[in-house]
Amino acid sequence: MAKQFTDSDFATSVEQFKGLAIVDFWASWCGPCLMVGPVIEELVEEYKDNPGIIVGKVNVDDCREIASKYEIMSIPTVLIFKDGQVVETIVGARNKMGYMQMIDKHK
Repeated sequence: MAKQFTDSDFATSVEQFKGLAIVDFWASWCGPCLMVGPVIEELVEEYKDNPGIIVGKVNVDDCREIASKYEIMSIPTVLIFKDGQVVETIVGARNKMGYMQMIDKHK
């Protein structure tokens, strides 16, 4: 299951992580977000044995501080962080391969 990042642990879990962090910004009322959810879970499974990659989610309703900091205006939005810096922004739904291609280019 994807880690649920919060305002209180985002800095230590994502911004200070050495490696790639894939973060899905979502909300429970967002239809496309609910379609992306299972794909994010597949990515968790895909990368679970790679200590240099973490995959998680941020509920924008519960974590307004982080959503605001990263100027999340549309959801779903997936940010790819490398060593704490955003290197890719993906707005809208993608399939598993679409996300994996974006991740692979930053490994």
